[in-house]
Amino acid sequence: MNVPASAPVGDAACAGLPPARRGLVFAVIALALMMMSIDATIVATALHALAEDLGAPMNWTGWTITAYWFGYVVMLPVSGRLAERLGNRRVFLASTLAFAAASLACALATNIYWLVLFRALQAIGGAGLTPAATGIVVARFGASRDRVLGLFGAVFSVGSLIGPVLGGLFVTYAGWRDVFFVNVPIGLAMALAGGWLIPRDRHEDRLRRSMDALGMLLAGVSVLAGMLAASVLGDAGSRVLSWQFLAPLALALGCGWAFFRHIGRVAEPFLPPRLIHGRGFAATNLLNATYGGMVTGAITLVPLYAATRYGLDALDAGTLLIPQSAVALVLAPLAAWALRATGYRWPFYVGGLLGAVGLLLLALTPRFGLSPWAWLALATLFTGAGAGIMGPASRNAALQLVPERAATMSALRATAQELGVIVVLAIITSVMATSTEPDAVLATSYAALVLLSLAMLPVIARVPEHRGAW
Repeated sequence: MNVPASAPVGDAACAGLPPARRGLVFAVIALALMMMSIDATIVATALHALAEDLGAPMNWTGWTITAYWFGYVVMLPVSGRLAERLGNRRVFLASTLAFAAASLACALATNIYWLVLFRALQAIGGAGLTPAATGIVVARFGASRDRVLGLFGAVFSVGSLIGPVLGGLFVTYAGWRDVFFVNVPIGLAMALAGGWLIPRDRHEDRLRRSMDALGMLLAGVSVLAGMLAASVLGDAGSRVLSWQFLAPLALALGCGWAFFRHIGRVAEPFLPPRLIHGRGFAATNLLNATYGGMVTGAITLVPLYAATRYGLDALDAGTLLIPQSAVALVLAPLAAWALRATGYRWPFYVGGLLGAVGLLLLALTPRFGLSPWAWLALATLFTGAGAGIMGPASRNAALQLVPERAATMSALRATAQELGVIVVLAIITSVMATSTEPDAVLATSYAALVLLSLAMLPVIARVPEHRGAW
């Protein structure tokens, strides 16, 4: 599908929003997104401290991370719909305040059970940030919106870089509660700045459509049940034929079937079928789930892989993901700037191949006299380069077909990626739990993902192509 370059749509929408103010609005959006990105990784560094302080068992301690992702993934599509119906500015400000309030509740939690609940509410509150921010950029940034959206990847890379560092500093020199307290002033400041700088939502920008409560319910239950099944499968000693796994899996599949049947029949579905599997959309969603989800999820296991296969200590293993984030931080803005010349397919081709090279290096043993740390760092450098180059194209490819559905498309993209992460981690960890050689399982998994990455290359030809501003 080739989309000819044309005059950008929406410049009129930017009347009264000069470049200087756009820069301030982007700063507010970026800091809010970074706040949530940091919180996705910062808590991992505080798990031991909060477990000791609250006297929490380890399985419930791990749920402080799991509950966050449950709330985030389930709420993403809903928040996209809310942003389109109520207005991007309103949802952005409400999400920022809700995230700050839930962070305060997390910091004041008196036991692990309340903390897990508040973590889920924190993610539910913050899930609207990315869809609403995308909608604001599309509606208010005119001809520069494609490049601005491409910068979101750099924002998330910064968050993933500094999150563990901040967490370590807080736990070492203050306390685990400060990991959550820090979000409160930042969230309030971003809400105040956003209320002042972001223009009010225009009536014509809102889509007066039904919320489709039944569609939301079916999608939410399907995703939640699927995540529960994946969580069970990832537990040590879990069995594929156990009722603990099969029951939520059956519920997920049943509600998923009912959801697709429902959206194909109603006049105003929660998610129109064409946005999921229509021409141009299906290819982009599949690539986001594979390259942005499965590959990314497998890379998060590199520190574990380094420790089990090569015996690296916790500090050395923990630093292996820094090259990935650093190179993505550099390349994402460059790829965003070059997007109008490269189009959307070439970044996917180049990024997919670079990611495959990185995965292949992970599967192989060190060569050329490199130490295990240097070899693995080189591998994550390649995967980070692939992610940085693909990021701007993956954000724009389907979105430019339906800019009026910007919030929903942003939520759909993030959902596809997170589901890819969940699926691959569930499969890998479940196989590792039953194996006597977990390092060999990881090496084989990386080799399998090389083949999957290469198998996805022909799909790129179905990505909607476009050059120039849209």
